Amino acid sequence: MPPEPEQPERYDFEYKRNGTVNLFACFQPLAGWRHIEVTERRTKADFAKQMKDLVDVYYREADVIRLVVDNLNIHTPSALYEVFPPQEAR
Repeated sequence: MPPEPEQPERYDFEYKRNGTVNLFACFQPLAGWRHIEVTERRTKADFAKQMKDLVDVYYREADVIRLVVDNLNIHTPSALYEVFPPQEAR
């Protein structure tokens, strides 16, 4: 439809969704370090794998890792226990 007098022209577009992905982001702002990993899904197993990499690969020498996560349902300690044996999850 043409615009009303003194109104800008309006147009519509069609959005085509080409799929979805999940981004896990780990970063240490004061050190200028960040790591982004893209996964096809967002599951507890994916979250547990990211935590394992954080502890075993990126910060294996750290005594303490302070983790800040949002309130997404997969960001729980139980995710570690569902994926790994109790000794490793701890």
